Amino acid sequence: MLRKPRTAAARVGYAKWGRTPFSSWSLEKKGYGPFLLRLMLGVLSLSPVLLAQARGAQPPSKTPRDGALVDITGYWVSIVSEDWRFRMVTAPKGDYPDVPLNAEGKKIADAWDPAKDEASPDRCKAYGAPNLMRVPARFHITWADDTTLKIETDAGMQTRLLRFSTPPPNTRPQRQGFSAARWEGRGALKVVTTHLLPGYLQSNGVPHSGNATMTEYFDVVKETNGDQWLIVDAVVEDPQYLTRSFVRSTHFRKQPDATGWDPSPCVVR
Repeated sequence: MLRKPRTAAARVGYAKWGRTPFSSWSLEKKGYGPFLLRLMLGVLSLSPVLLAQARGAQPPSKTPRDGALVDITGYWVSIVSEDWRFRMVTAPKGDYPDVPLNAEGKKIADAWDPAKDEASPDRCKAYGAPNLMRVPARFHITWADDTTLKIETDAGMQTRLLRFSTPPPNTRPQRQGFSAARWEGRGALKVVTTHLLPGYLQSNGVPHSGNATMTEYFDVVKETNGDQWLIVDAVVEDPQYLTRSFVRSTHFRKQPDATGWDPSPCVVR
């Protein structure tokens, strides 16, 4: 059976709850006073960030630039160690053994007319995003702002913007398309490019359509002698002209500065 409390304040609590409340008298008598004082001081000493988290708010997040998992900025030069005849020179019409073209794609490639392309005001069909990194060139990669990487080329004088965002509504097709970037857990930069203008996968008229999508992974490899390599793995998918995914890997070596930078317009052959 519960005993009635001795003080008037405690008796009010007893009448309401049927037991002795946790009054300061009872806490002090039981030796809980110092403990509660330390607990209250600890709560008051919490930082604003922790208090914000306790209320469900998140601390300020890093920008894509601050949170970069790999540094791809600087000057890079193409190292052509494969597909020499398709990259260093313009291959003959109909020479596309590694491109998985369907019947419609082959028909367009086999009808390529370089003279017609040279007479066209748009001579950069082979310099769009799906083939730009395959063009033998020097590349300058910088941060345009905290959420956008910029790739500039001397050959063709093209500019790609890798945005850490999704395409806005009503995005118009462009030669370089819209490239949405994000950092991957494995320490690479993943870029998905859509909203492309029709162009070429090779300089000899091998087509890609405006429906093509390209997924790229940018990795940096550092050697013991100090050399740095940029590896770009690209997968192009085009339901209009390709029978399956078209995969290529391209390598670049880092340069200390802009030596050799030589801007030049797009060429057809």
